[in-house]
Amino acid sequence: MGRKELAAMIDHTNLKPNATREDILRLCREGREYGFASVCVNSTWVDLCARELDGSGVKVCSVVGFPLGAMDREAKAFEAKRAVETGADEIDMVMNIGRFLSGGEEDIAYVEEDIRGVVEASHPATVKVILEVGFLSDEEVREACEIARRAGAHFVKTSTGFGPPWEMRHLRIMRETVGDSMGVKAAGGIRDYSKALEAIGAGATRIGASAGVKIVEGAPE
Repeated sequence: MGRKELAAMIDHTNLKPNATREDILRLCREGREYGFASVCVNSTWVDLCARELDGSGVKVCSVVGFPLGAMDREAKAFEAKRAVETGADEIDMVMNIGRFLSGGEEDIAYVEEDIRGVVEASHPATVKVILEVGFLSDEEVREACEIARRAGAHFVKTSTGFGPPWEMRHLRIMRETVGDSMGVKAAGGIRDYSKALEAIGAGATRIGASAGVKIVEGAPE
């Protein structure tokens, strides 16, 4: 896979709490230079990124309910709506993991409505649901994918990068579960070209990485 094709699959990411304005401006410059799919940032930087990337073809992705996913669902929906209003093209939301693992009918319904609320508040933006699969059994990964699909999300995503590590089998399970109906994003721990290629081979259609430049520069010309 060549550099241009690979870059177009990468969400070039900086979600550090101590990321400064200059860090985010550098992220945007690299987004333009390499032609990444998007830059992925905390919502406080969305308006800046939208201005910097206007006309570039590089999208702005914002996280919602990040990194825990445990806040009130109306707060998540509001955060998503504001991010889109200020220029976000894509939203990466964290599923309510604790409610999901509780497993009761009421809690599963809450998880689905939480996702649906963000999808509706974000329209017409693309919504990716972070499952934090390192906390989940294989069967729970399948169930979480189904919930995200029922709620109208466009992608399922492995992790925040702040939680437990995930494995390539998780990507394969996610792809098998959603088929061609949704995108699958791999994020957390992808730091070089070979790992990115492995993730794509396992079913990922998008890669989230803070090492986007290193990954692309490791690809063939």
